[in-house]
Amino acid sequence: MKRKAGVCIDHKKAVIVSVSTDHATVKTLTSEVGPHARYSGRAGYPTPGGSHEGGGEKKYEQRYDHHLDRYFDEVISQLGQPDAVLIFGPGEAKLQLKERLSRSKALPDCVVGIETADKLSDPQIVAKVKEHYGIDR
Repeated sequence: MKRKAGVCIDHKKAVIVSVSTDHATVKTLTSEVGPHARYSGRAGYPTPGGSHEGGGEKKYEQRYDHHLDRYFDEVISQLGQPDAVLIFGPGEAKLQLKERLSRSKALPDCVVGIETADKLSDPQIVAKVKEHYGIDR
């Protein structure tokens, strides 16, 4: 049987479910990515050192992106080598993960669906993945 997986993801947590006809494995990863708030610095105004560059916001964005990259890399490494992946969740992280997978050398064509879903409990996530692949509970 082909390996099938589902990922329920947002920027705080990813629940990875691997399913077969008689077995489901669940892994949960938490993210180090904090909330992506707007930078409150005053762009274009000199910093205490006299610089006019908006370096604070740029560095904040780079740090945020770096944390996201590490988080998505960890999710992808925990997926293993599935033949099919369903990605779902409440926010934009599902689309970012799909983009990341499409650029990966190991799993470029494995995404079989993207769905928007509210926050779900782990049993609800497992049930959703099994239902998607037509696996009886």
